[in-house]
Amino acid sequence: MLRYLVPLAAFLAMAVFLAMGLSRDPRAVPSAMIDKPAPAIGLPVLLAPGKKLDVQSLRGQVWLLNVWASWCGPCKDELPVLREAAQRHGIPLYGLNYKDKPEEAEAWLARNGNPYIASASDLDGRVGIEYGVYGVPETFVIDRDGRIRYKQLGLITPEIWRDRIQPAIEALQ
Repeated sequence: MLRYLVPLAAFLAMAVFLAMGLSRDPRAVPSAMIDKPAPAIGLPVLLAPGKKLDVQSLRGQVWLLNVWASWCGPCKDELPVLREAAQRHGIPLYGLNYKDKPEEAEAWLARNGNPYIASASDLDGRVGIEYGVYGVPETFVIDRDGRIRYKQLGLITPEIWRDRIQPAIEALQ
């Protein structure tokens, strides 16, 4: 009898672990940066190279940091959602242009519209690494104290804005 119960118990244990794994969203990647201070950026701003994006100057307000690149197809797709959300909800939107040539990024903004108050140029990806960026696009919700409170990995659709990002912002305001 015992020789039948041991394989059955092992099978049931494996089935439980498999069910737990299948119930998780494979696109949900936990971020070690949640609830931690937003790293300093201090990089040159596209379209204003004499200026630098200073995270400390943004304290006191809830804001978004969108990581994008001219070579990223989904980045173009999410622009209308970001533009409308920033305008309709009055949320300050800043960009981090990731591993891109400044001239290509500037041309891309001219072609597709620039929804950002300012967008820093992260040529070597150093700042992206400090934020824990996996790829583009990614968007961070940063609170009044300068702490990262939410990270959206991948494209922002109207549904993702409505169901995830907007509630995160409203909880912080």
